[in-house]
Amino acid sequence: MSADDTPGQPGESPGPQGPVRPGGEEAAPTPAMTGRQRLRAGLWPPRVTRAQLIVALLLGVLGLGLAIQVRSTSDNSNLRGARQEDLVRILDELDNRTQRLEDEKRGLENQRTELENSSNQAAEARKQTAQKERQLGVLAGTVKARGPGIELTVSDPKKAVQSDMLLDAIQELRAAGAEAIQINGVRVAADTYFSDSGGRVTIDHQKVSPPYRFKVIGKPQDLEPALNIPGGVVQTLQKEQATASVTRSEKIVVDALRSAEQPDYARSSSQ
Repeated sequence: MSADDTPGQPGESPGPQGPVRPGGEEAAPTPAMTGRQRLRAGLWPPRVTRAQLIVALLLGVLGLGLAIQVRSTSDNSNLRGARQEDLVRILDELDNRTQRLEDEKRGLENQRTELENSSNQAAEARKQTAQKERQLGVLAGTVKARGPGIELTVSDPKKAVQSDMLLDAIQELRAAGAEAIQINGVRVAADTYFSDSGGRVTIDHQKVSPPYRFKVIGKPQDLEPALNIPGGVVQTLQKEQATASVTRSEKIVVDALRSAEQPDYARSSSQ
């Protein structure tokens, strides 16, 4: 073996050699990584598995649902700031509605019993039909009505009251058991519509101007609280700088009438 082939002198160990670069030169050895560098290299870039992605997605959906629930729970409610007497009055109104439905149910059951037990069922049927016709005439607005109720007067000096506010009042009154309603000489029925036209409120093709005077027949003890509940009709009108006054009366006369329109296509199924 020649001297060129000998790796080193006797007794000497060959030194460490780095990677060889193109051209035969040796590259500098890679320095050893510190513990912090190894930790950083292990954490970034993150290595995410499929299971971790699924868990993260489920946690995100759960967090979104909780956020929506908390937000809906924390929203301002008309009843959150209500006084105890207001809450008691609302509960009483719900109880009264339930009682009215129970009374109506008992009335229908009594009519059925009378019809079944009557010796002259034809005469009893005609009697009940006539009573039902008068009742439906009151509800449809084709006959006059009188009875206890309230008068609601809405003054609107700023011309800020719109048709939807009057409609809200009608709906609250109906929910409280109103049986006959008229506004400024216009009878309100099931198919009555409200609209705004030229800065004025129109009810069934008739323009009405403030003050708006409601005549309502029903139980006064139910009608008045329904308008004065927190966030109800009276408070909404006050926000629009309108005033609403409610007066109970034992004799309300609803004398505005609607014409009885004959249907074009519908016919009684008994014919």
